[in-house]
Amino acid sequence: MNPCHVNRLRPPHIVSSQSASADTSSSLQLARGGDATAFAALVRMNQASVYSIGYRMLGRRDAAEDLAQEVFLQLYRKLGSIESLEHLGFWLRRVAANLAIDWLRRAAYSSTQPLDAAAEPAAPHAEGDPLMTRELARLLGELAPAARAVMVLRYQEDRDVGEIAAALDMPANTVKSHIKRSLTALRAKMIGAQLITAEGLSEERP
Repeated sequence: MNPCHVNRLRPPHIVSSQSASADTSSSLQLARGGDATAFAALVRMNQASVYSIGYRMLGRRDAAEDLAQEVFLQLYRKLGSIESLEHLGFWLRRVAANLAIDWLRRAAYSSTQPLDAAAEPAAPHAEGDPLMTRELARLLGELAPAARAVMVLRYQEDRDVGEIAAALDMPANTVKSHIKRSLTALRAKMIGAQLITAEGLSEERP
């Protein structure tokens, strides 16, 4: 069985954080030792986050599945360089976001492609996440790839400016600028579409 196989039939289910943390700790060590079953467990535990980043960046389920497949293939090849659970999470977010940026510049994954009509996949997210509505997701898709990645990592993955800067290889001030400009643009479009009032979706402070 291919240890890099990603479930392509349906979005991955979400496991409890406590059991996932314990299982991931042992699975990481076993996978680094060449255990294919342990690696498959790592894929299952992290697939929801990687898939969701791909979906929010690319706006298509098939593209998100392809991206998740490629991310975990790269993980399999680079597993020996993963130092810890924290490093694993950072590495997966970094590769998923940067790969999505690259794919958005290809015709096959153009941002002009429509969002899927199917229901959006469930994935872990912070309560009150402002990127969860379908209409806002569509507006998010109108942002440039780098700005889109910043917003996904900031609001979906709840990453701070420093980690986003490291993941995307960009200065922290550029990350802050993307956040400010994107929030301003999204707010204006949502007010124009009567999705929020003038007080909604307030801008972050640097």
